[in-house]
Amino acid sequence: MMNWKGIVFFLLCLPLIVSAQVIKIGSIAPDRSPWNDALKEIAREWEKITSGQVKLKIYPGGITGSEDDMIRKMKLGVLGGAVLTNVGITKINRDAFVLNSPFLFDSEKEMEYVMGQLVPIFEKQIRERGYHTVVWVMSGWINFFSKDPVIYPSDLKKQKLAISTDEPEVELAWKKSGFRTVPIELKDMMMALQSGMIEAFYIPPVLAGAGQYFAFAPHMNSLKITPLVGGMVIVNRIWDKIPEGFKPAMKAAVQKVQAKLDKGIIDLEADALATMKKNGLIFHEAPPDSLPRWKEGAIKGMDELVGKVFSKEIYDKLLGMLKEYRQKNVQ
Repeated sequence: MMNWKGIVFFLLCLPLIVSAQVIKIGSIAPDRSPWNDALKEIAREWEKITSGQVKLKIYPGGITGSEDDMIRKMKLGVLGGAVLTNVGITKINRDAFVLNSPFLFDSEKEMEYVMGQLVPIFEKQIRERGYHTVVWVMSGWINFFSKDPVIYPSDLKKQKLAISTDEPEVELAWKKSGFRTVPIELKDMMMALQSGMIEAFYIPPVLAGAGQYFAFAPHMNSLKITPLVGGMVIVNRIWDKIPEGFKPAMKAAVQKVQAKLDKGIIDLEADALATMKKNGLIFHEAPPDSLPRWKEGAIKGMDELVGKVFSKEIYDKLLGMLKEYRQKNVQ
């Protein structure tokens, strides 16, 4: 019969003999990209912290399908989690789409201030929809690329603007602001540019360089349209199975990797711009009088988004935070 010392020893060793929990993570980030390298590092750290009890099996490069596919597979139990861009995050929680509103933020400092207050709200909403948010990732900013120079809104209105096929409300907002839109999937972008179906688009510079799209739209405007915010989520029922004692160290490891990734993205964007400039990209610094015109145009389409895509409550909160930040930081 086992004595009390044996029972204590058994209980202390129990975490070591519990079978590993393998969490399947889908991602559209290409293998050997900074995003996937960061995910691999998180996997190594978590396995070390949990003594092998938590392992991540990563499926990069869209192996598990589009972000819609990944969300569906999480609901079915095929995937335990996913790394999502702003598109995927807003499929789970529509209020997060407010961050994609064009020309709201004037700087990264404003973005950080707002995110610091909105993230707890979004994480609670996402939790209620069945997912735990492991980390939020800021993957740079989105810029205009075009066949002919685009400095003012009137310049862009002369060109056919590519819009994502899965964002009909955004398309309506652009149309209401007077732009000519063409719904298209990213995989068809090159063909559409070559055929003249589209003449302008807005994506991160890193993607414009990686896809060689700038070769057919060689003009880039320096204005930052909107940040590209994404994150990693894990299904609640899987996250909740992980022993609570491990989670503080797991979260600390993620934050450390995220800080490294943020620096990597900045360097990657700078390298992408330098390479594109060497290969024909024409970079246009936006004159001071252009931003008010872009903001004025964006406002015209906001009623297609506010109360339809995201709640008026979250939009008003964001505007209040921006006002507060700007009042505190008047030069």
